Amino acid sequence: MGLLEGKTLLITGVLMDSSIAWHVAKLAQEEGAEVILSSFGRQMRITQAVAKKLPAPAPIVELDVANDEDLAALEGRLREHTDRIDGVLHSIGFAPQSVLGGRFLKGKWEDVATAVQISAFSLKSLAMAVNPLMQSGGSIVGLTFDATVAWPIYDWMGVAKAALESTNRYLGKHLGPEGIRANLVAAGPIRTTAAKSIPGFEEFEKIWTERAPLGWDVRDPGPTAKACTMLLSDWFPATTASIIHVDGGFHAMGN
Repeated sequence: MGLLEGKTLLITGVLMDSSIAWHVAKLAQEEGAEVILSSFGRQMRITQAVAKKLPAPAPIVELDVANDEDLAALEGRLREHTDRIDGVLHSIGFAPQSVLGGRFLKGKWEDVATAVQISAFSLKSLAMAVNPLMQSGGSIVGLTFDATVAWPIYDWMGVAKAALESTNRYLGKHLGPEGIRANLVAAGPIRTTAAKSIPGFEEFEKIWTERAPLGWDVRDPGPTAKACTMLLSDWFPATTASIIHVDGGFHAMGN
């Protein structure tokens, strides 16, 4: 019997087969889950193409987390495929280039607001949109990049991740009485499409190689996918509002 046998999951953020979300979807299916993906706009065709590489077919629903109409319609779109959701993967993040790559002091509010809305507020938006289908409890899992320090080049995305981490704690507080857990996985740098869009991303690769005691492979989303899968399962029944580090131990090391 698989770790996720009998569960139905909504997985956002499947863009390429190198993405963490794709690897979570693959592993979840292998562990017995029924998987529903979300995508929108021009990304939909890409998601449809890479979904064909999964072990089993996965329906795809339209969802732009910055669109109130999409969020309001999500319950109905999901009900076309299932009568409940047991777990959600939030793999969503975006910041305009104008607030990345050393441009922190030049960042304008409208661009910062976009980063915070899509990368942080969307966790709450998604949780509330799916909530009617999680009446039996479940697990919400998001992806972060350790926001306890100021990173080079990450700039306002780092601030957005700090907001995401705080949002997760409040979701844990408010959804806990409903039996819904909310946790994040803080992954080390992985060469995803999103990471490649950050100017100077290579800086992270160098320092992780030098300082992670377990080592770190930027080409391998597997360890992160495994952590997400565990949190989506019933094996962390008393864990919420928490952050699990999957970074080779980097976060605990000094210079």
